[in-house]
Amino acid sequence: MSVTDLHVGISLGGIGGLQDGLGEFALQIGTRIARAAPAWRERHRVQFHFHAREKLFGLFGPDVAYLPVTRWQRVRHVQPQHFALWHSLHQLNKTLPPAGAAVRAVTVHDLNYLYGRNAFSTWRHHRRTRALLARTDQIVAISEYTAADVRRHLGWQGPVTVVLNGARSFVGTPQRPLAGWTDDARLQPDGAGAPPRPFLLHLSRMSPSKNPAAIVGLARAWPEMQFVLCGPPGDDSRALRDATQLPNVQFHLGIDDAQKAWAYAHCAGFLFPSLAEGFGLPPIEAMHFGKPVFLARRTSLPEIGGEVADYFDDFAPQAMRRVVEAGLARAGEPGRADAIRAHAARFDWDRAAEDYLALYARWLGLTDAPQAVPRVLEPATARPG
Repeated sequence: MSVTDLHVGISLGGIGGLQDGLGEFALQIGTRIARAAPAWRERHRVQFHFHAREKLFGLFGPDVAYLPVTRWQRVRHVQPQHFALWHSLHQLNKTLPPAGAAVRAVTVHDLNYLYGRNAFSTWRHHRRTRALLARTDQIVAISEYTAADVRRHLGWQGPVTVVLNGARSFVGTPQRPLAGWTDDARLQPDGAGAPPRPFLLHLSRMSPSKNPAAIVGLARAWPEMQFVLCGPPGDDSRALRDATQLPNVQFHLGIDDAQKAWAYAHCAGFLFPSLAEGFGLPPIEAMHFGKPVFLARRTSLPEIGGEVADYFDDFAPQAMRRVVEAGLARAGEPGRADAIRAHAARFDWDRAAEDYLALYARWLGLTDAPQAVPRVLEPATARPG
């Protein structure tokens, strides 16, 4: 490669796994950018470099380069190449962009530290985020709500581009029942001969901001309904499991894609009463199956759920039950499931990656690259509201 080649860095920062929302975003966007890498190298002399922990080297294949994340890069970050563009895939990245990077971009997923934390924690996160923006030229937000938060709370006066996340469809994924369940829809082995019992599904890391306590409260007040809570085996999910002793609540931690597909396919509805979200992938994943989805009317969730979701305005168990029962009753109406699936199809990872590549082309000044415009572009003169 000659000295005139353009180097583009895509930083995962300290992400060590792909089980949460940031990991899913990095995997889906990174995979598609890596797929485009050979064509960009040939046509535009662009070399993509993925900046990640060494255990993730090779994740995106052989057509891209890999740079290791180190602790010292939080203080000083020097690379032998000059980077025409450095894109951090999330705002929690603690490493600095390389010295001399021409364009420094960050995807902001949320400012959830503003919601529900104590004053010191909020101050500490706010200080760190404002320091990040001081070394940023371009911001991409994953929802209009997040873009508004950036303008409102961070005093950002530069451009904010909104590129909506995609959401994987597990509809065609081979399915395997959750432990203790059978392939026969909702029948558990020890319930042979009994009528099938519907269950309501929740999937998250079960941190307090996801509001799983509201689901446990609903389960306690609704003993006739089964509740299945899934997510990665973290401290929050294990603590909630150990503290919840209800016969109608099950926890399945560390499930794989086949089990996730089964759970989405066989649940009666999906519960997501989260208090703070920059986007919210699991509700869209459930919608791909045409399932009724029940969301908190908070932060970005009304934007993501639109008119096909039902919303909790009150987390008292009886109020939540009324919302769910009404939504389940509507689920059988003609065309309802199709409308939910059509809404989910709006959130497409291929389209999101195309939008990011179009932004790269714009920032790099590539006049012969595809110039598709992301769906929402905030003007450069935007001010905090």
